[in-house]
Amino acid sequence: MSKSILLEAHALTLKQGTGIATYARNLAKTASNAGYRTELLVGIDRPINRRDPLLAEVTLYDASKPPSFDPIRAASRALDWAIGMPAGARAQLLPSQRIVLDPSSGSTLARPQPTRGALRLEERAFLHFNRHGRRMSIKSDGHHDLFHATRPIPLAVKGAANVYTIHDIVPLRLPYSTLDNKRYFYRVIKDIVRKADHIVTVSEFTKRDVMDVFDIPESRISNTWQAVAIEKSFLDLNDDEVANIIAHRYGLQFREYFLFLGAIEPKKNVSRMVEAFAASGTKRPLVLVGGLGWQYDRDVETLNDERFQSWRFDGERIRAERSVQRLPYVPLASLMALIRGARAVLFPSLYEGFGLPVLEAMMLGTPTITSNTSSLPEVAGGAAMLVDPYKTESIRDAIKTIDADADLRVELATRGKERAAFFSPERYSERMAAVYDGLLK
Repeated sequence: MSKSILLEAHALTLKQGTGIATYARNLAKTASNAGYRTELLVGIDRPINRRDPLLAEVTLYDASKPPSFDPIRAASRALDWAIGMPAGARAQLLPSQRIVLDPSSGSTLARPQPTRGALRLEERAFLHFNRHGRRMSIKSDGHHDLFHATRPIPLAVKGAANVYTIHDIVPLRLPYSTLDNKRYFYRVIKDIVRKADHIVTVSEFTKRDVMDVFDIPESRISNTWQAVAIEKSFLDLNDDEVANIIAHRYGLQFREYFLFLGAIEPKKNVSRMVEAFAASGTKRPLVLVGGLGWQYDRDVETLNDERFQSWRFDGERIRAERSVQRLPYVPLASLMALIRGARAVLFPSLYEGFGLPVLEAMMLGTPTITSNTSSLPEVAGGAAMLVDPYKTESIRDAIKTIDADADLRVELATRGKERAAFFSPERYSERMAAVYDGLLK
């Protein structure tokens, strides 16, 4: 009988796709393909309606907000705050999928695996840990040999091997760049590395970072890197088809724009990147794809600078144009086309546990400029231009070079595809299976 894995995948239910959601989705597929019986664990806002299974599932995806004040809900939260969850939280099996989901969404929970829901999972885990200083127990009527949390969250399943992925420790390394509760984050990581059966990281850099800060022996922590599975239909598009997509949807010309992928937040280094772009003198636009994260006021002010406003006569009328533009949301298919059609991807982040945009660009054959800090040189592996993210002139010079040198762009595109093969789903599956098999033998 195959072993059973309960995979914490709450990020898959969030409306905005995240790097952790991508990680959870790939991990679920990897575990299932490796022959493990896999169930997902997600948080739900309202109790499961056992009398009407369809309504229960609709509730999970309901876009409407709960009432502004619900006395029963308020009383339950007050009780959780006062005593935590000493008896643990119950994870109930959700009904079989019967509602229509958008398969192209990067955040929708499209679940081939059975899924269990726990009421207010994240909030209750936080309150319980703050009250008792230990992880909240997850109880279900199913048996699980291994529990894998896709992020540092204070949850545990008794009787199972408990594994946790730590993507980075940015709140401790760059505390000024996040709004995380630093004390809570530190205490949770400290508890997890002490009590977990195993820790997984997504880069050698993060592995060493965690070992250095928390003094964890190397035998209890493994780096598996990450993988991105891009649909063959996206990879098979020819240049003319990609050019047609980006021209009709976004008014962009093939290989005639630069692209940035990521939320607008301090660690992404957006202001320096935009200043460097302006100083480079390029006539091609810069397109930013991503939502607003936090502490974004300065970056948004930079993006709205009048220097990036221009006017063009199209033969009939004068049109306003911006050399720096932002697209808050782009469907997955369009995002792949935007990456494929870019002259280069710019990703001069200050600190990354992995840096998925770099891997996505390399897989799609797009030259990349990224940082010489944290995990990014490790991911790029000599297949990208590296810059000092703290020096605007370093980013500027790289943009000027890659913009002018067609041979360099071809070389980086070729090397990028070769490097991306190291992070293939097949190799990732081998690395994850080694971790799981070592714990479940």
